[in-house]
Amino acid sequence: MAAKHSAGILLYRRVDGTAEVLLGHMGGPFWARRDAAAWSVPKGEYPPDEDPEAAARREFREELGMPAPAAELVPLGSVKQSGGKVVTVWAAESDLDPDQVVPGTFEMEWPKGSGRIQEFPEIDRAAWFDLERAGEKIVAAQRPFLDRLAAWLAG
Repeated sequence: MAAKHSAGILLYRRVDGTAEVLLGHMGGPFWARRDAAAWSVPKGEYPPDEDPEAAARREFREELGMPAPAAELVPLGSVKQSGGKVVTVWAAESDLDPDQVVPGTFEMEWPKGSGRIQEFPEIDRAAWFDLERAGEKIVAAQRPFLDRLAAWLAG
C-alpha cells in the first residue's frame, strides 16, 4: 500500500522582529478538548498525479477559505508522520486575519458505530504563534518545519 501524501503552506510574518506562524487547530471530535500538539500547518492530501505545490495552494484555500498568498514559496521539505503519511510544506511570508478564516468541512460517523454522519470543520480555529509557542502547539511530526523555517530565516 502506497503512503498517503499531504501538502501545505506555512504562513509566517514578522512582528517587531519576531517570526510568527499561522497554525490551524484540527477540527472534529478527536481534537475538541486538546490544545498542545493539536495544531497543524494548513494542509491536505493529494493524489499521485497532482503537483505537490499546486496541491498545497488548493488545500490552503480548502482549509482556510481564502486563496494562498501570491508570495514566494520557500520549500521546507517533507516529513513522515507516525501514521506513515508524508507531508510536504512550503513557507510563505504573508499576513491574514484569523477571524476571516472560513474552514472547509468533512463528514464522519460520530459517535463511532452510531450510524450517524456528522459534519465537522477541517480546522475549528486559526491563530498566530511565535516559533517557540508554535513548537508546543503543533503536532510533533510537523515540528521540523518550524526548525527549518527558523534556520532559513536566520539565513
